[in-house]
Amino acid sequence: MALSPDTFSTGSRTSHGPWSLSWRSAVSVWRRVTHNRRVLTVLAVVVAALAAVSVANRLGPGHTGTVVEPVVALGLILLARRSGLTWHDLGLSRRTWWRGLKYALVAVAAVAVVYLVAVAVPVTRQAFLDGRYQLPAGAALLTALVFIPLGTILLEEVVFRGVLLGLLGRHRNGWLAVSISSVLFGLWHILPAAALGANRLVTVVLGSGPGARIVLIAGVVAFTGLAGWLLCELRRRSGSVIAAAGLHWATNGLGVLVTSLLWSARVV
Repeated sequence: MALSPDTFSTGSRTSHGPWSLSWRSAVSVWRRVTHNRRVLTVLAVVVAALAAVSVANRLGPGHTGTVVEPVVALGLILLARRSGLTWHDLGLSRRTWWRGLKYALVAVAAVAVVYLVAVAVPVTRQAFLDGRYQLPAGAALLTALVFIPLGTILLEEVVFRGVLLGLLGRHRNGWLAVSISSVLFGLWHILPAAALGANRLVTVVLGSGPGARIVLIAGVVAFTGLAGWLLCELRRRSGSVIAAAGLHWATNGLGVLVTSLLWSARVV
């Protein structure tokens, strides 16, 4: 007599096993509870870490993030690994490094072309005249090559395209994971949006009143949310956060260098 998976034998008697079913159900429920608790724990730690970094950047000395954010990024990677995510889940697998680098180089080249065209047009050139980056060449290089990669891009890529995308994508619908990561990336830029008041084009277009500030913040959140979606897509297609980091750096780092050159040349 063939036994079904829900049948067990006791001595010479064979019967269906309600206790076996109950045990399996209990184990299944326990696994789901444990898994959900683990996911929620990681999410809570990520949110707390981002809040702490935001406070440190605001209250600490200049370029605090250059020191703090790499440490936090490393801690979150270790936490994610301990919670069961693989290097592939995090977009950090060595197998995808080269592929990610190729995507990154193409992204940098594409952004460079777009910026060159924008600089050539007087109206769009105004967007680069950001008072925060009216820097001499040496300071601009330091900002673009050190402060931005270590104090901005590293943590954001680890959190939004690494830990969050890997954690949610492993146990949820892929597009839902991308959407959640992108929305959170947009919301993360609420506070930095206030600093854009130093941008000449922003001031000309929106003005400087309270209403303009609200519109500015909403616009920045929406734009960075869409940018987050694009970065997630690069990460997904390449399998590596290096691809997303390349585009992320190009938009910020090259922007700083172009801005510095324009201010130095007084090309307004």
